[in-house]
Amino acid sequence: MRFVAGRNLLLSALGHITGIVERRNTIPILSNILIGAESSGVLTLKATDLDMEAIETIPAKVETPGAVTVPAHTLHDIVRKLPDGAEIHIERKEPGGRLKVTAGRASFELAVLSADEFPDMGQAELPHRFTVEGGELKRLFEKSRFAISTEETRYYLNGIYLHRVDGGRTPKLRAVATDGHRLAQVETEATAGTEGMPGVIVPRKAVAEIVKLLDGGQAQVEVALSPAKIRFAVGDVVLTSKLIDGSFPDYARVIPAGNDKVLLLETADLVKAVDRVSTLSSEKGRAVKLEVGNTSVVVSANNPDSGSAEEEISASYQHEPLEIGFNARYLLDITAQIDGARAQFKFADGSSPTVVSDESDNTALYVLMPMRV
Repeated sequence: MRFVAGRNLLLSALGHITGIVERRNTIPILSNILIGAESSGVLTLKATDLDMEAIETIPAKVETPGAVTVPAHTLHDIVRKLPDGAEIHIERKEPGGRLKVTAGRASFELAVLSADEFPDMGQAELPHRFTVEGGELKRLFEKSRFAISTEETRYYLNGIYLHRVDGGRTPKLRAVATDGHRLAQVETEATAGTEGMPGVIVPRKAVAEIVKLLDGGQAQVEVALSPAKIRFAVGDVVLTSKLIDGSFPDYARVIPAGNDKVLLLETADLVKAVDRVSTLSSEKGRAVKLEVGNTSVVVSANNPDSGSAEEEISASYQHEPLEIGFNARYLLDITAQIDGARAQFKFADGSSPTVVSDESDNTALYVLMPMRV
């Protein structure tokens, strides 16, 4: 096998797929990526962790076609450190020999494993297909993934529940995540092809990889899925992932419908106040208290071991005064998703779940459980 590839193209492709490869693996071949050079001038790079697979194709000057697997992160580091715009010559002279990587005066030899041993997820039938704007898919995942549970025993919460919601004026494609302490629900208009699609739970790692792929946010994404697998095609990259085999809970029961006490405040003021005051909250609970009045909110924390703190910020509230406590980190995670100037809080009382949203955006809402303070 022998080919020449541009450093920038190769680096971009490796950056897209090597995130799948775990740095520590009990199965050696899973530390590698598969490189296939075709006589047509196409270079195919493939990575997998057995649950997810990423494939990207780039053009290359292929002199001798062939295929081999090579350590993913090592090759990525080598290419990253080579000069911008360099031409990289890669060859394997002997069938059992090492892979030689050359650029200018720099030369590297890498141990390889046979391409025949590399796992293949196969081409499963994915009957439901639709196209969605990359920016919208990124928004769905990025604004909800903070609420994905990390508790492995509740594996069905270890991802984002992606599903179509009919009813209302227009059907929606909705992403929901929860860890039992907070819930995120983000939606966009459903596109043609989503009719009849099953609700699926996309694993946390796949969510992270697709968000990384959509960094620019402009490309169209072709989505294909079955109850067991989902595939995202973005430009020359195809990411396939197994889905979490489980039933997502009936999240609608968690979202309060009768919270009628509305608080409006400047998002930036709240973020700064909570961040400052939580410096003195206890490490265990990270609790802060909000004392809500008609024209202001007092954010406070009290730690018997280190002291107390409070800060007053302006607000708009037309109901009887209310006190409620929240985990500061959870509150900051939610307010970080609010792009508009003002955050809207809807309360029932000081001990019931609170609904948080962006005053200027009705496509996303968040539910936060209160704490005793």
